[in-house]
Amino acid sequence: MKIAIIGAGAAGCFAAIHIKQWLPEARVTVYESGRKALAKVAVTGGGRCNLTNSFATVASMEQVYPRGHRLMKRLLREFSQQDTCQWFESEGVALVTQEDECVFPVSQDAMEIVGTLLGLMKAQGVELRLEHRLTGIRPAQEGYRLEFSNGKTAEAQRVLIATGGSPKPSGLNMLDGLQIETVAPVPSLFSVCTARHDITAMAGTVVNNVRTTLCGTKIQAQGALLITHQGLSGPAILKLSSRGARLLNEQDYRAKIAVNWFGNDNEEQVMSQLADMAAKHPQKQLQSVYPTRFTSRLWLYLLQQCHIRHDLRWAEAGAKGMRRMAAVLTHHEIEINGKNKFKEEFVTCGGVVLSNINPSTMECKEHPGLFFAGEVLDVDAVTGGFNLQAAWSMGYVAARHMTLTS
Repeated sequence: MKIAIIGAGAAGCFAAIHIKQWLPEARVTVYESGRKALAKVAVTGGGRCNLTNSFATVASMEQVYPRGHRLMKRLLREFSQQDTCQWFESEGVALVTQEDECVFPVSQDAMEIVGTLLGLMKAQGVELRLEHRLTGIRPAQEGYRLEFSNGKTAEAQRVLIATGGSPKPSGLNMLDGLQIETVAPVPSLFSVCTARHDITAMAGTVVNNVRTTLCGTKIQAQGALLITHQGLSGPAILKLSSRGARLLNEQDYRAKIAVNWFGNDNEEQVMSQLADMAAKHPQKQLQSVYPTRFTSRLWLYLLQQCHIRHDLRWAEAGAKGMRRMAAVLTHHEIEINGKNKFKEEFVTCGGVVLSNINPSTMECKEHPGLFFAGEVLDVDAVTGGFNLQAAWSMGYVAARHMTLTS
C-alpha cells in the first residue's frame, strides 16, 4: 500500500512514524514543499521547542483553542498531553515542566525533537522528498493522483494533508479540484505595533500577570506583557491576538487595547494598594516608591499617562489623584496600528472547515482515503505548547485510522 503525507511538519512526521509502526509493509512517502523537514518545530519556543503543556491550569478547551476546541476535546481523549510526554520520554527525550506548565526538553534544544523524529522516520524506512510543493490532488482509480510544482506526479491509495498553516489563501489552492469548503486563513499569534511610540522607549521591560482586553469586546487574555521596540508582545498579547485574530484582521490591525497592569485586580483594589503605599511612605516622592511589579522607567511613564507629577509626595497625591492613578492602571488604553510575526512561529486561523472532517478519524467525509491533520484545518491555539499538542494528537489519530481503514 502506498501512503502519501503532504507536509513534513509535526503532524505529518508524527503520523508517518506511527503508520510505519502499525503497518510496516506500507510504502510511506512524506512530501515537503521546503528545503528542510520540521523547520517550524526547530524554531518553536525560541528554539527550545515547547512541545506541549501540562493543561493543569486549563479549565476548558475553549480557553486555549479559540477555534477547534470541540475537536481537540475529542482528540485529547485519544492521544493526550500525558501520552505525548510518555511517547517522547520512551524515545529517550527527557522532559521538564516549567512553572507556567509549558513542557520542554531538558536539553532546551528543539533540534533534539527534530533529530528524534527524523531519526525514527529514517530507521523505519519512511521516504522524505523535499522541495515537492503540492499544487493539485485528484481522485484516481486507486486513491489519489498528486501533482507537484516541480512537474512530478505521484499516486497513493491514502493521503494525509498536513501542510500546516498558510499565510495566504493561495496556500489552499491545491484542494480546488476536490470542492472542499475552506475559510480564508488570517494570522493568529502575533505581537502588535503601537500607534504612539513613547511606550517603546521601555523596550525589553516585562510585567507579569497583566490582563489585556480588545476595547469594545469581551475578548481578553492574561499573562506576562513584554514591551518591544515596535510595540507590545508576550503571552498577554499573543493570547489576545489568537482570540481576536479574525476581528483584528477585519479592522486591518487598527484597534485599542486596554491594559490592566494589575491583572485581575479592579480599580477599588488597586486604589486600596495605593492608599496603603501613601500611608506607609507619606513623605516619599511618587517617583521613588512604587509597586514592585513596575520598573522605575515604566512607573514614570504611567504617572505621565495619569497626568500626575512624578516629584509629588505620596501625602500630596490625595484621594482624587490616587483615584485617577487606579483608573489608568486598571484600564490603560493603547492604540495599535499593525502587527508583527511571533518570530518565525507564524500561526494562522482558518483553513479546511471542520465540518468536512470526521472528527473521530480525521478522514474527509466526501473523499474516502483522504485525511487531514494539523494547522491546515481551521484549528489553532494560544501560545504555550497547545498548537504542537494539536499536531501530535491529530497526527496520531489520523495515522491510526489510515492503517485501520480497509
